[in-house]
Amino acid sequence: MKLETKFKGQVEVADEKIIMFANGLPAFEAETEFVLLPFDEGTPFYILQSVKTVDVAFIMVNPFNFFQNYQVKLTDGLIEKLEIEKEEDVAIFSIVTVKEPFSDTTVNLQGPIVINAKKQKGKQFVMADSEYGTKHLLLEQQAAHAGEGK
Repeated sequence: MKLETKFKGQVEVADEKIIMFANGLPAFEAETEFVLLPFDEGTPFYILQSVKTVDVAFIMVNPFNFFQNYQVKLTDGLIEKLEIEKEEDVAIFSIVTVKEPFSDTTVNLQGPIVINAKKQKGKQFVMADSEYGTKHLLLEQQAAHAGEGK
């Protein structure tokens, strides 16, 4: 199907690539169908684009590429709801809030997007009792490591 997107214009998307979010996302409960698109070739960014509403699109990253010690412990209820059978079927992303300058860009580590890639089911999983917040500097790790060599 042809899909109009917020960041990439019109793209062709196979129906089997649509990810179902049974209850939508917090504040976007009516948006239950999304597709995951690479933002640009060679970047670590992805777009979670609503199938229904062009302007509902979230920039995301794989948090493990930026935060090596990041951990997500899925609950039994979430595993059951998303019909997860094997760990390798799970993809975890974090929503990015892009800011100017880009060095102020943050990532939500408290509420990762969990996707069962095999069954195309997803949910935002809010880890209420965790050390993670909703606004971690995305480039904090790289900046810290860059300063070590001085």
